[in-house]
Amino acid sequence: MTPYRIRGVLLPEQRDTELWITADGLISAEPIPGAQTLADRGWIVPGLVDAHCHIGLGAKGATTLDEAVEQAETDRDAGTLLVRDCGSPLDTRPLQSRTDLPVIIRAARHVARPKRYVPGLAVELDDPALLPDEVAAQAAAGDGWVKLVGDWIDRGEGDLAPLWPDDVLVEAIAAAHAAGARVTAHVFGTDALYGLIRAGIDCIEHGTGLNDDLIAEMAERRTALVPTLINVENFPGIASAASKYPSYAAHMRALYDRADDVVRRAVQAGVPVYAGTDAGGGIEHGRIADEVLALHRAGMSEAAALGAASWAARDWLGRPGLLPGDPADLIVYPADPRTDLNTLHEPSYVLLRGRPVTQRSGP
Repeated sequence: MTPYRIRGVLLPEQRDTELWITADGLISAEPIPGAQTLADRGWIVPGLVDAHCHIGLGAKGATTLDEAVEQAETDRDAGTLLVRDCGSPLDTRPLQSRTDLPVIIRAARHVARPKRYVPGLAVELDDPALLPDEVAAQAAAGDGWVKLVGDWIDRGEGDLAPLWPDDVLVEAIAAAHAAGARVTAHVFGTDALYGLIRAGIDCIEHGTGLNDDLIAEMAERRTALVPTLINVENFPGIASAASKYPSYAAHMRALYDRADDVVRRAVQAGVPVYAGTDAGGGIEHGRIADEVLALHRAGMSEAAALGAASWAARDWLGRPGLLPGDPADLIVYPADPRTDLNTLHEPSYVLLRGRPVTQRSGP
């Protein structure tokens, strides 16, 4: 493979830099004689992160492996070079060995109760007391994350309701932590959040039901939030399709109305917030830039919103940035994306493991 030289402004440090990339696709600490100059100016950003994505999930459930590859390629070409896969019915481990696809951190299967989630997607437990053992099993099957379904519509109640007793959550999350895994949960409403957060969960997905007390507790515990705002845009449509359950429909509309304010208050309180699209769960792949823009509209600064999908998310997930010896997973933009986040839609170069996979006009 060709060694490269890239010169530009490195973010988040905001300093002029010269990156040298070895033939093995790693950042070099020293200049490389004869390296090809790929870009002589531009803004260099560590590869983007989609912290809530579903590779191998489609509109009808599990995709084929070939379709999962296409999803990963779409994300990659948009600059997403690291994916936290938040549950998939397809075993995507074969994709992890491919050097032409984003790095995938798998959470294995969702864990839910019967008739309390999308059919066919989750491991369903008849007895909630089985949750700790299943969490341990999913921790072993994944890459350091376990995904719970925290709430979903209870058709008997006609509204969102928690799936798990609080004492079981304490035991289950402790089991994951003992196995070296972190736990996250899908939660739309408020009621399920109390038990999950107080049990020591590591992350909340969506979180549209968060109130000030819960936000304060998340900030104190450093519990992360991935609000998936471009998926929340689907809530009015979900409500319109749920006329049989008027309380649930009204609840979903109310959650939609407050979603941006929840993010704003969480950011102000110091809750770690990261960018995730929910691609595969009703959202098209390759839309990480749209989620960054949505986070900014909800109250994050341009730099913080970009960091939530790049350097900050990489640090949270324990994955490398752009230090010597790190894989050269990076993007070159023609202008400072913090000045205009729409720049994220038009990268000049996307490099995955030191190989250009997307190239438009050079900066």
